[in-house]
Amino acid sequence: MSLSNPTLAPTAAELELTVLMPCLNEAETVVICVRKAKAWLEANQVGGEVIVADNGSTDGSQRLAAEAGARVVPVAAKGYGSALLGGIQAACSRYVIMADSDDSYDFSNLGPFVEKLRAGYLLVMGNRFKGGIAPGAMPRLHYYLGNPVLTAIGRILFRSPCGDFHCGLRGFNREAILALDLHTTGMEFASEMVVKATLAKLPITEVPTTLSPDGRSRPPHLRSWRDGWRHLRFLLLYSPRWLFLVPGLGLIGLGLVLNLWLLPGPSVVGGVTFDIHTLLLASSLVVIGYQAVVFGLLTKIFAITEGLLAEDPALTRAFRYITLEVGLVAGVTLALLGFGGAVWAVAVWSSHQFGRLEPQQTMRLFIPSMTALLLGSQTILASFFLSVLGLKRR
Repeated sequence: MSLSNPTLAPTAAELELTVLMPCLNEAETVVICVRKAKAWLEANQVGGEVIVADNGSTDGSQRLAAEAGARVVPVAAKGYGSALLGGIQAACSRYVIMADSDDSYDFSNLGPFVEKLRAGYLLVMGNRFKGGIAPGAMPRLHYYLGNPVLTAIGRILFRSPCGDFHCGLRGFNREAILALDLHTTGMEFASEMVVKATLAKLPITEVPTTLSPDGRSRPPHLRSWRDGWRHLRFLLLYSPRWLFLVPGLGLIGLGLVLNLWLLPGPSVVGGVTFDIHTLLLASSLVVIGYQAVVFGLLTKIFAITEGLLAEDPALTRAFRYITLEVGLVAGVTLALLGFGGAVWAVAVWSSHQFGRLEPQQTMRLFIPSMTALLLGSQTILASFFLSVLGLKRR
């Protein structure tokens, strides 16, 4: 088929593949990228199109891409993710292969991606570390720290099979990726696609690919620390379990152990005496940990309600028993225990005619009492808020 008129979008029935390139002032390289992609489509007799999703170029990239045979799709919303999403939505094909238009990725070797897509995989990631990274193609900071660390975090938090989370060359089933309802507008779009595809249990695989030095004379749009933080922030926010729940449970466990150790009396280790000050710290750890656990639960439910995370069957089963009434009973019980302990402490003080007391003794009663009162109050408030979220879910 001919794609000589880039202003007209072919119908989906005619196309198998869209080669998508985001573009922002890539006049130096966009033409060669479009020509490579078109040459590969023609040489392999693949019915396809080349889309350049332009994000507001001011250097004539749009005209050059159109003259080279691409269909230019203007995307007004700024950002790498916005440009890609606009291009994906405009694509008229079953499959999409995306890559930057800076001539760093090899558009003349798309066969392995198409083969995996035809085999039924819904996301096919390139792996630059397996395929080869040419000297000077990737900054050392990215090679030794950024990519390995962020990829390792993604694999641990989400059990993703991908060994190169941020490879810009990847192929996917268009409908499957659109169904993920991707939201991010910046560079973290690459992470969002992998994370959501993993959570949705889509069939994912990867193929080796190469990375070459880009052909631009200007610096890249990527900002290492800013965009690295955006990727890390996204990974953490999409994993309430590791950001809130696991650290919170760890703090609660440590705090409870210290409480049990110091409630009977001070303890001496290596000549160092641990007393009520450590007991206060231990109770604070319990409170902070409990807040983290509750916040993680609230975050998970909110994310599911807003469609950011998939439904969690275990959480759904738990909420058959965790109701507003159960939470209120638990919260009130804790609060009453704490209030009772405080009354007892005042009674002890009264028995001494409200005179001077020995803190090492009275604080062992007062600190746990205040801790229980705080936990009870938090439980009551969290129960009401969970109930509000539950109303929206229902």
